[in-house]
Amino acid sequence: MANLVVQVPNRFRNFTVLASSNGASSNAPQSGGPVIIELPLDKIRRPLMRTRANDPEKVKDLMESIQQIGLQVPIDVLEVDGNYYGFSGCHRFEAHQRLGLPTIRCKIRRGTKETLRHHLR
Repeated sequence: MANLVVQVPNRFRNFTVLASSNGASSNAPQSGGPVIIELPLDKIRRPLMRTRANDPEKVKDLMESIQQIGLQVPIDVLEVDGNYYGFSGCHRFEAHQRLGLPTIRCKIRRGTKETLRHHLR
């Protein structure tokens, strides 16, 4: 898997693209669908974080798994106007936080403000 540097707005650091969402080689035409990237945890907004508590045992198990074999399934993140919103992967996100990891692998999907409003209902 190749590492590519992606330039983003100045308020973000550079981050590494790990793979395309469909595993296509870099010379294959891209569909414009989601991509898998590593994002800094502090760049992901969690607007529904206060609506429920995570299962501490599940977070602990994920922490052990992530330490041993890494994150196997990226979290889903919605990108709207350069801002990143996480609505799923709460246990994986907390496990990364508690492990002190600076980034998390995300499947990024672009959306509109209307899509964001839909997720906030």
